Amino acid sequence: MTGPTAVDRVLTPLRTRLIETLAGRSDEVPAWVLRLEDGEDAGFFAPSSAAWAVHGGMPTLVAGVRALLLQALHPGALAGVRDHSRFREDPLGRLAGTIQWIHTVTFGSRGQAVAGSEMVRSLHRRVVGTYVDGHGVERPYSANDPDLARWVHLAFTDAFLTAHEQWGDPIPGGADGYIGEWAIAAELMGVENPPRTAAELRSEIDAITDAGELRGGPEVEEIVRFIRRAPLRRMLRPSYRIVFHAAVSTLEPRHRELLGLPQTRAERLLPLHAATGLVLRGSRVLLGPQTQAELAARRRLARLAAT
Repeated sequence: MTGPTAVDRVLTPLRTRLIETLAGRSDEVPAWVLRLEDGEDAGFFAPSSAAWAVHGGMPTLVAGVRALLLQALHPGALAGVRDHSRFREDPLGRLAGTIQWIHTVTFGSRGQAVAGSEMVRSLHRRVVGTYVDGHGVERPYSANDPDLARWVHLAFTDAFLTAHEQWGDPIPGGADGYIGEWAIAAELMGVENPPRTAAELRSEIDAITDAGELRGGPEVEEIVRFIRRAPLRRMLRPSYRIVFHAAVSTLEPRHRELLGLPQTRAERLLPLHAATGLVLRGSRVLLGPQTQAELAARRRLARLAAT
């Protein structure tokens, strides 16, 4: 028998740290992933769906960062994170929780998707407080407020669509196919009449921005600094820097200004798009061609088809 090669000695620690970052632990497949195999129906989305294509792709690494940045521009959403989240003490735990919800809704059975969304909404019921809105008026908030839930959905959907359009494969049904499908997730989270086309999505984001509902400032800058310098393992930091700048590069100029992240001359000169593609392809090599959630879902579908 031969021992590990030099390549294995480099890739194995990277793979371990990347899985640990995304799933919260690297020593075993999380129990919630294994449960996706046990559902009793095909779920809201088929393997040929836009949701499977987008959420199973590596551009999600960029999309997650972009979504956090855009969500932070709404002072109500930011207040909920700042006042109630343990993002400073356990940022990877919060990330793992978000991934669990996305993958449960995307790859799980309908019952699992509904239950997973209800669990998140029940946790949100305790996320209440006050914030100063974009017009300087103090307002109460709850994480389940329709306006806040809607903004989170808009920012999420725009981020995942934009990142996939930049670095992913063609989406079944195109942008409208993805947005129309993922409207189901919005409804599970209590968002009424969510956008179902790319034009509707971007029109809503523009309307909220034009109305002055978003704002920057010291609290936003604090979150941006934290996201920029996320407490990752040292070996992941060079790749993460590229992912962060890739996420920023896809934002609208006026959102970048509010975040304190205007375009720089160096950014215009660097081959950021190509470098990001290289990082994402490397991540795919490390993680494998399919996520564990997708593999569990395929086992469930095969079992259901055989009965």
